[in-house]
Amino acid sequence: MDLKSIIELDKKYYMNTFGDRVPVSFKYGKGINLWGTDDKKYYDFMSGIAVSALGHAHPKLVKAVSEQAVQLIHCSNLYYIENQAKLAKELVENSCADRVFFANSGAEANEGAIKLARIYYKKKGQKDKYEIITLTNSFHGRTLATVAATGQPKYQKPYQPLMPLFKHVPMNNLEELKKAVNSKTCAILLEAIQGESGVHPANYEFIKGVKKICSENDILLIFDEVQCGMGRTGKMFGFEHYDVEPDIFTLAKGLGGGVPIGAVLAKEKIAKAFEPGDHGSTFGGNPLACAAGLAVMEAIKEENLIENAAKMGEYFNQKLTGLAEKHPVISEVRGKGLMIGVEFKEEIAVEVKNKCFDKGYLVGSVGTNIIRILPPLIITTEDIDGMVSTLDEVLSYLNR
Repeated sequence: MDLKSIIELDKKYYMNTFGDRVPVSFKYGKGINLWGTDDKKYYDFMSGIAVSALGHAHPKLVKAVSEQAVQLIHCSNLYYIENQAKLAKELVENSCADRVFFANSGAEANEGAIKLARIYYKKKGQKDKYEIITLTNSFHGRTLATVAATGQPKYQKPYQPLMPLFKHVPMNNLEELKKAVNSKTCAILLEAIQGESGVHPANYEFIKGVKKICSENDILLIFDEVQCGMGRTGKMFGFEHYDVEPDIFTLAKGLGGGVPIGAVLAKEKIAKAFEPGDHGSTFGGNPLACAAGLAVMEAIKEENLIENAAKMGEYFNQKLTGLAEKHPVISEVRGKGLMIGVEFKEEIAVEVKNKCFDKGYLVGSVGTNIIRILPPLIITTEDIDGMVSTLDEVLSYLNR
């Protein structure tokens, strides 16, 4: 189908939750590139919002998913699933966790983490310990519970009244966090780097302080690693930058490389609070999704993609910092690894994104003055040079 026909079908039959989308529909991809219905080539610097960690049509992922689809796509969790057990082992052996539960998305994983934290204390006999503290400008999902956990009013307003178990405090403000803690607090849920609000890393001292507060007050520390996990920041998990270990953390996005999968990971003493019947999923941990997860884990390790993310992230940051010296309209370049935010002094982010798109480069915008860059972990210096050169051209045009 041509693009015009696809758009007409979408506008007639699809619920309009995304508004007018970027006017392109992709036919296929390879590496960091995508090709539209008109055969125009694009450079994907968003990875489907941090999902396509291996880029597009990665041989290991394609082979794993294809072979599994021929054998068995789905079976109930009433039965043992080989790939599920193998992927759980891989994640445990490469993290601080002892147990894993598989879901289908980041929101589902965060729901699972919230439920686990609450039931842990309930089974300890602490029925009044159920409140969870999250951070302002955070994003944890689109379900009713995770919308309530999200610290952004624009996502919450349509669904008020919200579920009354969350408190929000500013990131990097330990004093406000201490004030929010009380005898009802069961967990603190946070992102090492807030992606959806414009790529804001937490301070090292703040995270260490949060861990101390949790330890002193019998509070669980939960990290939402949905966007910054799986090597994106130059370490396997974002929390590793802060020399702390969470009690619970969540994964999704990059874990399946494009195949929907989410995961809740926890320490043994917490995980055992989930007993038969306490939680579940029809599709979570199915053979196909776990085959994808195993392929992603294999590629990350064998191709040194975490090291590449760290190295390319440093190179990218240097190039963008140099670009900021040439274009004073750039006020800040921030992030870790290949999770990058570029903030402007003027409200030009959407125009910058659109101009980059016209030149075949895909980036995201956050609000009116931030662009977000989340390329695949396989990216090279040549790819980065092309993106920076394009951004240079766009900013020169806008500020001519």
